[in-house]
Parts: sequence; C-alpha cells; structure tokens
Amino acid sequence: QVQLVESGGGSVQAGGSLRLSCVASAYTYSRNCLGWFRQAPGKEREGVAIIHTGGGVTYYADSVKGRFTVSRDNAKRTVLLQMNGLKSEDTAMYYCAADTYCPSWGPNRLSPEYYNHWGQGTQVTVSS
Repeated sequence: QVQLVESGGGSVQAGGSLRLSCVASAYTYSRNCLGWFRQAPGKEREGVAIIHTGGGVTYYADSVKGRFTVSRDNAKRTVLLQMNGLKSEDTAMYYCAADTYCPSWGPNRLSPEYYNHWGQGTQVTVSS
C-alpha cells in the first residue's frame, strides 16, 4: 500500500519557520526515494527538496538552499522539511511524494515527473 500523509503547514510571517512532516507507509518508505514539492496558484509544481532514505543523500532547489533542510527518521518512516527564513514567495501547497521505481538518484530527481505517488498536500502561507 502506498500512502503519504503530510502535516505541519500553516501561516507565518516572513522570516519565520515551519516544519513539515510526511509519514509514509512501510512499502513507500522502503522504496527510499521521497521528496517535497510545492505548487503556487497559477504556477507549475516544482521540486523543493528530496532525500534518499537509505543513504540520506539530499538535493535542493536553488531557491531554498541554505534555508530549508530535509531529513528523515527511519524508525518513524517520516520525512521532515524544516523551513527557516520563509519568504512570501514560499507560499504554496506543499506535497510529499514518492518515486517507487527510483532506478537512480541525483539532482535531476527534483523534477516532479519522476514521482508516481503523492500526498494530499499541506498549505504554507507566508505573509510579508
């Protein structure tokens, strides 16, 4: 069973922080390739940060480097996204996704097209 459940979104002022959580089913987490994506109104979905839950290798979009940190808790089958220094342009619906095929791992996997399972999303709103 593939299941991804996000939580932790909300409203915050610019410069603030939020932490998103994504709990995955055992099957999904075992496939190792998970990530965070976002979609703002009128814009395409974009990759934010991804992590290989086996080796812990991470990749980030340039727009969030130095501000966001993706991590995992293998015991809880959870992928976290710590977001600091939030900006108004970070406002979006944030999704957790899994690539259950994942034949390779690299920065190109930030593209949403590789991910075949998605959570329901959690809204992040940053006011300036």
